[in-house]
Amino acid sequence: MSKKNTGESGLEMIETPEALAGQISKAEVFFIKNRKIVLGLGGAILVAIVAFGAYRFYIDGQEGTAQNALANVVYDFEADSLQKALNGSGGNEGLLSIADSYKGTDASNLANFYAGVALLKQGKYDEAIKHLQSFSSSDLLVHARAQSLIGDAYLEKNQASEAISYYKKASDYEKNEYFTPVYLMKLAIAQEKANQSPDAIATYKRVIDEFPLSSEVVNAKKYMGLLEGQVGK
Repeated sequence: MSKKNTGESGLEMIETPEALAGQISKAEVFFIKNRKIVLGLGGAILVAIVAFGAYRFYIDGQEGTAQNALANVVYDFEADSLQKALNGSGGNEGLLSIADSYKGTDASNLANFYAGVALLKQGKYDEAIKHLQSFSSSDLLVHARAQSLIGDAYLEKNQASEAISYYKKASDYEKNEYFTPVYLMKLAIAQEKANQSPDAIATYKRVIDEFPLSSEVVNAKKYMGLLEGQVGK
């Protein structure tokens, strides 16, 4: 059998038909010995590919219907007709139905966000948290906004510790001069409610030091001064 070393790679190239036939023969022997395993593995891969393709086909088909349904209901949401937006009206599906009926679509994901906001405005905090936690986004502004809203819901439930957790997520995610100071102020207020005065003072100071041009600086200085007076600092 003639072989040629390919050099630095350490690999060998089979040059002759006889050598190639030998490799094919080895493959045939392996297949015969392990036929059930090979066929089973191949079948499983094929099933997985077909299933994924069918799922994507189904989701793609659902996306258009879901987007149309969402477009109809957004008008009610923007008009602050929250009950109509959530439950639908005039034969149109509402946000709750869209979120549940078209899972896996972008429209369903966005419906969860809208539903969370509407439910929060209605004071239905547990339901709002559930829908906002079901929402995900790669958009840096919307993602942080959703985390902040969950914090708002927990703070309304007088669960300051949970609120702190979500405000921290919002303020630490892709920091920017417009929204991060707002989230930090919310975080400091939640820390005050949780009797974490030193942490609240440090958070107010972050607003002052890191975002000196933000509109939140005035209140941050005021609240920090009051809190320092209370703790005798």
